[in-house]
Amino acid sequence: MATLLLAVIYLAFIGLGLPDSLFGAAWPAIYTEYNLPLSFGSFLTVLSFLGTTISSLSSAKVINRFGTNKVTAFSTALTAVALLIMSFTGSYLPMCLCALPLGLGAGAIDTALNNYVALHYSATQMSFLHCFYGVGISVSPYILSLVLNGESGWRGGYRIAVGIQVFIAVVLFATLPLWSKAHGKETGEEEQEVKELSLKEIAKIPGVKVMWSLFICSCTIECTCGSWGSTFLVEHKGLAVEKAAEVITFYYVGMALGRFLSGVVATKLHSWTIVKIGQVVMGVALVLLCLPIGGVLAGVALFMVGLGNGPLFPNFSYLTPENFGEELSPAIIGTQMAVSSIAIMTMPVLCSVLGQFLGMGIFPIYLLVFFVLMMVAMWRAGVVFGRGDRK
Repeated sequence: MATLLLAVIYLAFIGLGLPDSLFGAAWPAIYTEYNLPLSFGSFLTVLSFLGTTISSLSSAKVINRFGTNKVTAFSTALTAVALLIMSFTGSYLPMCLCALPLGLGAGAIDTALNNYVALHYSATQMSFLHCFYGVGISVSPYILSLVLNGESGWRGGYRIAVGIQVFIAVVLFATLPLWSKAHGKETGEEEQEVKELSLKEIAKIPGVKVMWSLFICSCTIECTCGSWGSTFLVEHKGLAVEKAAEVITFYYVGMALGRFLSGVVATKLHSWTIVKIGQVVMGVALVLLCLPIGGVLAGVALFMVGLGNGPLFPNFSYLTPENFGEELSPAIIGTQMAVSSIAIMTMPVLCSVLGQFLGMGIFPIYLLVFFVLMMVAMWRAGVVFGRGDRK
């Protein structure tokens, strides 16, 4: 039963990834149709991540009341409804109104399932969970490419994504009893009571701010590479636009491969050890990226950045119950998802502003600064949590 439930959870994480890349791939067609400035897409992104942040911070209370199973099912349904309404909108404002509930649903799913897998499964399953998120974010652009030039345009891509989300939601609702059979817990009332703490109370817990710093640094590097890696290759390394788009694909391949390999070796190595290995790979890659190398070698360096950084987020999440205990885990992991969302929303923008004034040569230096900050936080984590590198 536990294995079957894990398959359902993986399916839910595919659904989590679908909307995350759908908007970015569709936006060129959307802003052209609505005759909007290119930059208006940022407002939709901000609203979506605002919803994610809100739901992440309130996750402990919601999970405690309704249970992870119901929260996941209803949140998936909410994202399907938001995407469906977006596909029928005729102007920009209704899309903005839909972005908030889309983020609310995504944040609830992310927090609930990260916490559940950390409590009930191994580090291997946690890494594989995030691999399936990678499947979701890869599927959306492909779906859109099939229909974008057709009669339905970007709206057709959204509606196909809605169909997938509805299917996943139906599976989640149909398997609600499976959660109790797998781990003896079905409803929020029957789950272990979790502490509902204020943000101020959580911040006072030793080690919480250290983990926040690690999440922020990892997510900043991840999303800045995804957002501006291609621009860096074009403007600073002289690659053609289409060639840069091909090269940056290897960055995502590296990230997915890193998470897969993390899952494989998690049976032998502790999560902190996997994190340290990933950071060594990423550090070498970032130093290489700062050197005056050609575009192809820069692409190899970006692949290595993805390879090293990919395992960090799932392993940081998996360590939450170990670091703080099962009772505090839902509340703390919610704040970790929240600070991650804030970093994803703001830090790539900061890089773009610096790049506009200083040139895109600042890109690898920007990444290296956050890597150094991450290593400082890692040193502090070693002080707070002790040596966590033994299986």
